[in-house]
Amino acid sequence: MLNAKQFTFAITQIAEEKNIPEDKIIEVIETAIAAAYKKDYGEKSQIIKSKLNKDTGIFSIFRHKTVVNVDEEGYIVLSADQSVDDFGPTQEEDADGVRKIRFNPDRHIALADAQSIQPEIQEGEEIVEELEPKEDFGRIAAQTAKQVLMQKIREIERTTAFEAYKDRVGEIISGTIQRIDRGIIFVDLGKGVGLLFPSEQVYADNYRIGNRHKFLIQNVEITEREPNIVLSRRSTDFVKTLFSLEVPEIFAGSVEILSIARDAGVRTKLAVKANGEGIDPVGACVGQRGTRVQSIINELGGEKIDIIEYSDNLEDYIKAAIAPAKVEGITIDESNRQATVIVPQDQLSLAIGGSGQNVRLASRLTGYDINLNPESKNVVTSVVGDVDTIPAQQIVENTKQEIVTEENASNSESQG
Repeated sequence: MLNAKQFTFAITQIAEEKNIPEDKIIEVIETAIAAAYKKDYGEKSQIIKSKLNKDTGIFSIFRHKTVVNVDEEGYIVLSADQSVDDFGPTQEEDADGVRKIRFNPDRHIALADAQSIQPEIQEGEEIVEELEPKEDFGRIAAQTAKQVLMQKIREIERTTAFEAYKDRVGEIISGTIQRIDRGIIFVDLGKGVGLLFPSEQVYADNYRIGNRHKFLIQNVEITEREPNIVLSRRSTDFVKTLFSLEVPEIFAGSVEILSIARDAGVRTKLAVKANGEGIDPVGACVGQRGTRVQSIINELGGEKIDIIEYSDNLEDYIKAAIAPAKVEGITIDESNRQATVIVPQDQLSLAIGGSGQNVRLASRLTGYDINLNPESKNVVTSVVGDVDTIPAQQIVENTKQEIVTEENASNSESQG
């Protein structure tokens, strides 16, 4: 007989370590014991179940039989509310292709025989017979119980983790980096392990084992081994959700983020709008002395954040998006969703930004392809596509060269 106190403590310990409810652990152990008993002392087709008495630590073993009506040919006669699928895989087909269930004395009992034992019993109910307890399960039976136990615990762990996170897609969660394998970062989330793939990582972040970060739950899917909890720190939704957590006005809906553009690890631009009078949407996001936005900047590892106020006036909106560069004028082609922005010559490099970053993010934010036109030149700088296709650095260098040429010409005239 088991030591009931020690056995109960062991169940509690497993439940805490695996984050599984105790009743689930007991259910798994009962299934394992039933499988072990059936392997050594039962028949393959029998339905064997066990029940644990937690107070005594004793397992009781039971055999279950379904009460059925049987015809003269030895097939089960189904009632109006029964189907062949209720009896599992023990089916046969006759010459006409009709599925039938053959009576199996290991699993079924005839109604007349069942009523001789329990007069009130009805068709479809079960006769439960307690079997003789066996003390000598033996090594093979114990090994079977252990295998079933471990398999069932893994299944419950997988289901528990999936249930815990499946409804949390789009939420921010904190986790500790557990290990890094082939570029994939495994994150301990408490009730499961999250996966941060290289495509969702920010290379400016410091990913070291033991470090704790916040992540966006991007997707949760069940697999044969364990659920895939896909995380992200690169998504624009990650920044958007951070603002929702940090700024009460966004969480309450009085301030709304209408658009966001991000170059992960470097800079983010977002446009905000107030949904009520007397609310400063930019000030709400920045916070007193910049405390709110600084908290988000710290979480993003120093990534710069530009917050602008959304405007229904497209010219004002694009002017704000191209900041910090000053704008002299804008021409908008709504049909082609393009805008030509005129900036002072000395503001061109600022408007473009490093590697075209500022104007590229402004284009994404507003949804318009933005062309930069230096005020004193007839050259239009078109910004289309990704960073690799933007000749921003070349444009800046050309502009510098033109200035140097003009200065040299001016000096030559003064000397002559």
